[in-house]
Amino acid sequence: MAAHESTGSWITLATDGSLVVPDHPYIGFIEGDGVGPDIWAATRPVVEKAVDKCYAGRRRIHWVELAAGEKSHRDSGQWLPETTLELLRRCVVAIKGPMTTPVGEGIRSLNVALRQLLDLYACVRPVRYIAGVPSPVKHPEKVSMVVFRENTEDVYAGIEWPAGSDEAARVADFLRDSFGVELFPDSAIGIKPMSRFGTERLVRRAIQYAIDHGLPSVTLVHKGNIMKYTEGAFRGWGYELAASEFGDLTLSEAELLEKHGGVKPGGRVVIKDRIADSMFQQALLRPDEYSVLATPNLNGDYLSDALAAQVGGLGMAPGANIGDACAVFEATHGTAPKYAGLDRINPGSLILSSVMMLDHLRWAEAARCIEKALEKTILDGIVTYDLARQMKGAHEVKCSEFAAALVDRMDAP
Repeated sequence: MAAHESTGSWITLATDGSLVVPDHPYIGFIEGDGVGPDIWAATRPVVEKAVDKCYAGRRRIHWVELAAGEKSHRDSGQWLPETTLELLRRCVVAIKGPMTTPVGEGIRSLNVALRQLLDLYACVRPVRYIAGVPSPVKHPEKVSMVVFRENTEDVYAGIEWPAGSDEAARVADFLRDSFGVELFPDSAIGIKPMSRFGTERLVRRAIQYAIDHGLPSVTLVHKGNIMKYTEGAFRGWGYELAASEFGDLTLSEAELLEKHGGVKPGGRVVIKDRIADSMFQQALLRPDEYSVLATPNLNGDYLSDALAAQVGGLGMAPGANIGDACAVFEATHGTAPKYAGLDRINPGSLILSSVMMLDHLRWAEAARCIEKALEKTILDGIVTYDLARQMKGAHEVKCSEFAAALVDRMDAP
């Protein structure tokens, strides 16, 4: 439905950057490719039911469909029309399914394009265990972390040239002539930019989240022992930002030990840092010692997926791309084309992303309503095939049937 055909109102931003959300907001949606239409068709009625049940008609979402991906390309020849970007900016908040990204060739990643063109610099992925979900680890209930992954820089900036190209040869010549760097002649070349500006705004958002939610620590995850001037700088800039902007509310791990004997003072957030490979071990061996992780782009991609595996996989992993002007909530898994149109895929990732979206709107009652219904549905053994094959006595249902079971179990807080 086009925005002008319904009776909603636009979300706006206050002078301090906070959202001003009307009771009948326009929210953008992109179905996505592959299984995207399946999981969106399951998610939409769940969100609408929760909003209706909690607010009894006082609040309602007016959905605005946004053209992107394969459906848009079929209709208009454009993968990501400029009108879609304009509407996303106007909506301020949107939700999307997965979109196709060919590996090694073809169109640019639409996900990366959205993040960069809309400056959605923080990829936020909360990872926590939902009772009843099968897990490969002994104590998945100890995992409760929120990953803040920088979303616009690092190798994901897409600054690269293929092996054998004139561009790669020119860059190789420049590196050799200017810096004495010798590369193999058949090298593909990429550049890894990381800035103080990009790091600081990501770490600022992570620390503020920890403060707002009463969480004990923020851990800077990096590979600064090897990449000293990029990831090492990420670590250094993160500590400097914490001290300069949150000095009364944070302290470093070293200060915690030296000045407080390892006992955290009330109301303070401990700033830690961990080498990326060590953090992977910590995530398995001591997950309950970490609450918020702030990471460069590539590290965060790996780590958030690994954490999701500990609590049920990407089918149960929500995510959002958030900037200062707008936010896009999304399923974190791929398009799974072999399951497209089969009404079989787990919609949990997109449903949980809608929970994040409702919290972002400050509609917490509806968010908790969905969470409770989701947990009850899983504890009742009603799950899609990906979870059913790992659970004894589970009742396997279709994607749409899982959503219907969830709606049936909703109770307003």
